[in-house]
Amino acid sequence: MSETDPKSVQDLTAVVQTLLQQMQDKFQTMSDQIIGRNIPPTGGMSTRIDDLEKNIADLMTQAGVEEVEGESKTHEGQESQ
Repeated sequence: MSETDPKSVQDLTAVVQTLLQQMQDKFQTMSDQIIGRNIPPTGGMSTRIDDLEKNIADLMTQAGVEEVEGESKTHEGQESQ
């Protein structure tokens, strides 16, 4: 029976090492996902910039200033049409 004990210990060690490696891999994957959510990719930043530009355009419209370059800077020309 002493001959099977070392083999059982080796098997158990191998199983534990495999489980620890799997846990480490899953932890790394989860960490990468969390970091990815906190630091948006370029597309996420682009969306934020687009939202900011829209908000600025809305404020300019409310103030009576035209956003588009090359057109009149007030809404007077559009109101007479």
